[in-house]
Amino acid sequence: MKTLVLGGVRSGKSRLAEQLADASGLDVTYIATARADDAEMARRIERHRADRPGDWGLIEADTGLAAALEEAARPNECLLVDCLTLWLTQLLCTEDEALIEREREALIATVPQLPGTLVFVSNETGMGITPMDPLSRRFADEAGWLHQRLAPAMDRVVLTVAGLPHVLKGDSL
Repeated sequence: MKTLVLGGVRSGKSRLAEQLADASGLDVTYIATARADDAEMARRIERHRADRPGDWGLIEADTGLAAALEEAARPNECLLVDCLTLWLTQLLCTEDEALIEREREALIATVPQLPGTLVFVSNETGMGITPMDPLSRRFADEAGWLHQRLAPAMDRVVLTVAGLPHVLKGDSL
């Protein structure tokens, strides 16, 4: 089962993804894409870490997500990636302008081939106003394009709003 959980900031998407991973009954590995570049982000990461079960594995992957997934995926395990938009942010903040395209294409090609259960978390950024600055517009565009490319490879896509899951594709929860 491959699931994409989308939602806005504080929508409950990470909590839902963690519940889905836990309910899989499989060994879970959490793949974190955030970096603690400041104190506030370090607190967010620590809160996520404290909320997760202690027996879950952890892989920290900032830009090489497809490679990390290929290495970690197993038929009877669950990988939870939180989150794709933080991963995109890491890619946008590099000096290599082409890195985002290479990594996105690697992820799109890799996901359908992966064994096991996969749960991806990502921020839905396209439901608000068009951002004012070029970097923010590029981020929103990249996130939207990634979601459009990834959704067809998913068995289930869920939009989470106010803590309530709305299944857009696949079996109900």
